[in-house]
Amino acid sequence: MLFRSKFNPSHEITIGCEFMAKNIEIKNRIVRIQIWDTAGQEAFRSITRTYYKSSTCAFIVYDITDKKSFENVLTWLNECRDMCYKDILICLIGNKIDLESKRVISYEEGKNFAEENNLLFFETSAKNGNNIKEVFNESASILVDKIENGQLKLDMASNGIQIGNFPDSEQNERLNKKKKKCC
Repeated sequence: MLFRSKFNPSHEITIGCEFMAKNIEIKNRIVRIQIWDTAGQEAFRSITRTYYKSSTCAFIVYDITDKKSFENVLTWLNECRDMCYKDILICLIGNKIDLESKRVISYEEGKNFAEENNLLFFETSAKNGNNIKEVFNESASILVDKIENGQLKLDMASNGIQIGNFPDSEQNERLNKKKKKCC
């Protein structure tokens, strides 16, 4: 999985949807994003639509060693554009760059598709962590910019992002003193 800190080689396919929240530091602020990992299989499509309907960002991930997964990108892109927030930020991600010797989708092919469709483009490896942090940081930074210039409203209940400030050291001390010790 792209958002987990550890690679699990025996990870089973997602059935329906998995949820996680992640905090990222952007511009000296804490940005908390909700991540909904939806199943890519056709059998789960009707279930997963409800999870991403009001998303502000989508990661469309394909396997660079699997031509069929890349062929499905256009279907997912059209679905995102039809079902999601009208100004959704979409990132196209070619995964498994650790398997370069088995590559069937070139970097240029992925990059060209992304440029033609106005998508951010990354290549990653969930196995060794290459570019994972960059995907989250760049997309969160763009969303923060959209919030700051009024393109994205945080009052949308299910848009999947919250922004806070880092507490200063004085605030941290007060919070720690208020905590009661047990036993």
